[in-house]
Amino acid sequence: MEVAIQCRNLRKTYDQKVEAVRGVDLTIYAGECFGLLGPNGAGKTTTIEILEGLLTPTSGEVEVLGRNWQTHERELREQLGISLQETRLSERLSVRETVELFASFYRYPNSVESVLEELSLGEKADAWVGKLSGGQKQRLAVATALVANPKVLFLDEPTTGLDPQSRRQLWDIIRQFQERKGTVLLTTHYMDEAERLCDRLAIIDHGQIIAEGTPAELIARLTGHHVVEFAISGMTDGSDDQVWKRLPGVQGVRTDDGLLCLQVNEPHETIPALLAEVCKQGARLEHLTTRQASLEDVFVQLTGRHLREE
Repeated sequence: MEVAIQCRNLRKTYDQKVEAVRGVDLTIYAGECFGLLGPNGAGKTTTIEILEGLLTPTSGEVEVLGRNWQTHERELREQLGISLQETRLSERLSVRETVELFASFYRYPNSVESVLEELSLGEKADAWVGKLSGGQKQRLAVATALVANPKVLFLDEPTTGLDPQSRRQLWDIIRQFQERKGTVLLTTHYMDEAERLCDRLAIIDHGQIIAEGTPAELIARLTGHHVVEFAISGMTDGSDDQVWKRLPGVQGVRTDDGLLCLQVNEPHETIPALLAEVCKQGARLEHLTTRQASLEDVFVQLTGRHLREE
């Protein structure tokens, strides 16, 4: 497969002592949507800004579309679309004027009108940017990236602030871009978004890649493919993990937002034993659900945190 983005042993050190990125290796193939996930401060943003050519690495190699930033910066700028996490646009320009301005930076831009329609901004084309809602501004930021007619699209949390309908519209736009052989590097704080959109993804923590693969592959690596969540009252040692680890089929125990979560392989074996233990202890079951393990569970197991935690 053709490689769109590649980096080897990427490192970035600030002030000769703070190592934000510590030997990252990534290969992203043409036409795929690749997700880079990580907690705040994990090195995710630094890595992406190096790949975008906005930061110079301390060491390591970066190639985008077979070129490097040292010798082919102008050619690369022509083929990349970038939507930053916070894009500050002039509030005194109209939506159309803003997209026209960005289109003027490129030799072969997409049609301004077609991009506005694709992002559902046609009705707001003559409105001032300062009058847009947060979600409309977010879509405008993506429009300024797509008007470049890019081969590679960098999207840093593109659906933050969007309502559910607008999120799904943007998902469709990303898929359509892929259908045109475009490559997407995506960061997001929504695990459902990563599961739906990403062909492959990498989880970064403390400046290093700690897991990589398709969403299904990462979930399959969990010890326990199902999660039993429950809450109890009136049990003196209910918070003792060892009580629940002894139940049949339990692979792991954690507490999450007031609920006890058991990672299990066979819920039909674990749940009767769980109910029997609650009854034996004279406790009261307040809540019980079971579900398949998700990418969120993978992330919590690997990092000890939820993706959306500050």
